[in-house]
Amino acid sequence: MGCGAAMNALREKVMRGVFMTAALVSILAVALICVFLFANGLPVLGKIGIFNFLLGQEWSPADDPQVFGILPMILGSLYVTAGAIVVGVPIGILTAVFLARVCPAKMYAMIKPGIDLLAGIPSVVYGFFGMAVIVPLAGNSILAASLLLGVMILPTIITLAESSLRAVPQSYYEGALALGAGHYRSVFRILLPAAKSGILAAVILGIGRAIGETMAVIMVAGNQARIPGSPFQGVRTLTANIVIEMGYAAEMHREALIATGVVLFVFILLINLSFSALKRRMD
Repeated sequence: MGCGAAMNALREKVMRGVFMTAALVSILAVALICVFLFANGLPVLGKIGIFNFLLGQEWSPADDPQVFGILPMILGSLYVTAGAIVVGVPIGILTAVFLARVCPAKMYAMIKPGIDLLAGIPSVVYGFFGMAVIVPLAGNSILAASLLLGVMILPTIITLAESSLRAVPQSYYEGALALGAGHYRSVFRILLPAAKSGILAAVILGIGRAIGETMAVIMVAGNQARIPGSPFQGVRTLTANIVIEMGYAAEMHREALIATGVVLFVFILLINLSFSALKRRMD
């Protein structure tokens, strides 16, 4: 009996060590990414000037002298992400409500695998779809990129929002019915607010997917480094700027692209911090 207890204690220590190692590896990976980005990206900001870099409206690495201003790319990323949110978030949440509380079992068995399949489709395939279907209607533009990204973030939002809705105790729904509320009133007035934390997490992850997407955006957004005047004009995002030019960039040009990655990293960090602060307020 003593030997068995000792073996169980040893297993627990070993597994605790495995889990701790996995956690430390994750933290180390993030730390190394931060060190690489900031060590290689911040020095060039001193050469260019942080305000010239962030607020400059011209990106001309081939000129002499070189000009590096990423304001058009910042605005392009924000416009495309905002458009994806407008398209994807309402559809995603309503679809999650349908799957969790309305959809018949037989229909669910057909719809759910299709949503899971959407999550596994490569970005380049989405890009081909956008070029063949969306671009002929909307052109290479912010609108085309927003519509495509809105579709791409649907699996993330739907899956997480549905899980959050299913995690709400059934007693909440039954109590609302007992008090005289109808089915849909109970779902939208009781279940949705109760699942708001998980739904917000789904939206934040969807935003992260949209702002970090590269290949599909390159194929439909037009890739024009300018400040757009309408949703029907082409635009270049931060991620697209890095991917398009990193293959041939050298010296200061390469450093400026890494600094662009720093800006993108800070955007993602601010989104996550905003989510954490909003979640604490909601709780």
